[in-house]
Amino acid sequence: MDPLEELAEALRRRLIERARNGSSREGGLEHAVGELVDEQAAALSGEERRDLAARVVRLATGLGPLEPLLQDATVDEVMVNGPHSVWIERAGRIERAETGFESEAELMHTIERVLAPLGRRVDEAAPLCDARLPDGSRVNVVIPPLALSGACLTIRKFRRQGFSLEDLVGVGTLPAPLAEFLAHCVSTRASVLVSGGTGSGKTTTLGALSGAIPEGERIVTIEDAAELRLRQRHVVRLESRPANLEGRGEVTIRQLVRNALRMRPDRIVVGEVRGAEALDMLMALNTGHEGSLTTVHANSPTDALRRVETLALMAGVGLPHAAIREQVASALDLVVHQARAPDGSRTVESVAEVVRVAGGAGTRDLYGLRGGRPWWRPPVASELATRLERPFDPALNGS
Repeated sequence: MDPLEELAEALRRRLIERARNGSSREGGLEHAVGELVDEQAAALSGEERRDLAARVVRLATGLGPLEPLLQDATVDEVMVNGPHSVWIERAGRIERAETGFESEAELMHTIERVLAPLGRRVDEAAPLCDARLPDGSRVNVVIPPLALSGACLTIRKFRRQGFSLEDLVGVGTLPAPLAEFLAHCVSTRASVLVSGGTGSGKTTTLGALSGAIPEGERIVTIEDAAELRLRQRHVVRLESRPANLEGRGEVTIRQLVRNALRMRPDRIVVGEVRGAEALDMLMALNTGHEGSLTTVHANSPTDALRRVETLALMAGVGLPHAAIREQVASALDLVVHQARAPDGSRTVESVAEVVRVAGGAGTRDLYGLRGGRPWWRPPVASELATRLERPFDPALNGS
């Protein structure tokens, strides 16, 4: 940590201690910080003392010891597991941060400062909360009695500029020929499902694939917490809304998907299907809105299709399982499966076309990694093969 930042953190703690002891003086926070800096850092130059005072105020009024982490561009996620356990994710790897809170009370005070401007709160009656900061960062809070080791605060920082497929090629997520193939699939209106586990980079890849949608098409994005940053000009961004403190006003992803169909979309991009909205998404894809994209939590392309079927059944409309499977087979063209390696890197492990099999939808791998080397084969599913109009690039085989 920057020595000046360490000193600022020490002075912040001293400021809190003075406030608790009732020894803080009149004149407001900035005056109190100025006096403290003059007392404890007299050896610094006037400019350094002003910089130090500004840092102390920021730490005391913002998110306390988390402020330097949120200002650090290399930190992607901040995870607080109680007052004395703060972790960060940097370049896909989790590491412990050299900071913490004085007490559970200080942590709770910070959580209140996060949620209050957003009109949200947590207490014993409602110990869970999801929210989005003004800069787009996602916040999740869990407090006791659900969190046994103290309040938990997770902040996924918002990236102002989304990754392009070229960016993902640059960081090794997928090879350039595969990126070109997927871009062609998207531009020719193939419907793509991105699957993977938590933290595998599904949303990042979804955003990159969305960049291949041609200009001039009307795109409607639907998310729980708005993360996607599409570069096209004609984009309508929708975000679900939780119930208010009185339990009213909730707007679900499913409601937004249904409403999107009335907005004359060319493409619908759903950040993640995790409930009954899966059925509405399938219906949309089968009624003239092909070329849409979404993600789902799953361990493989085949698991991804089964997961979508299960979620669609949650809609409770009485459709038989066979009918749902038929919807899946008709709606989806391609599954892109992504995983996070132990070293934190994210990689597209496989790409599969959706094919019709006895009883519904199945998958046939088009791309994968064998011994660290990519392999490929051309699609045979009539819908995808017809749409693409040209075969795979042999460069995918590394030959």
